[in-house]
Amino acid sequence: MRLFLRCCLVFLLLGVSACASQSGASSPSSRQVMLLGEGKASYYGGRHHGLKTASGERFNKNDLTAAHKTLPFGTRVKVTNLHNNRVVVVRINDRGPYAHGRVIDLSERAAREVGMIKAGVAPVKMELLK
Repeated sequence: MRLFLRCCLVFLLLGVSACASQSGASSPSSRQVMLLGEGKASYYGGRHHGLKTASGERFNKNDLTAAHKTLPFGTRVKVTNLHNNRVVVVRINDRGPYAHGRVIDLSERAAREVGMIKAGVAPVKMELLK
């Protein structure tokens, strides 16, 4: 009977360690992001540079920041341009966009990073970074 219990314990421990190693083997990005959705992004820059944002800080068109209607200030969002798959990580520090059909307003620098300056608007995927 003791041998049977020992064997069960060994198999149980092997099963637990196998499960632990499998969960640790998943890529860090799959554990650290959550899809927020897709939609159209626009950007703002020059004429807003230096003005106060909704968070109280001054807008800097050269920072990697963005405006979102509901996400808490300080939230980091991975934004992927669906036309060219270029990616940027931005920090939410303002409210908006207020244009119909837009889901996020990027700073000018963030828009450059994802290659949407000429177009002005681009389809994007947004992922919340944890």
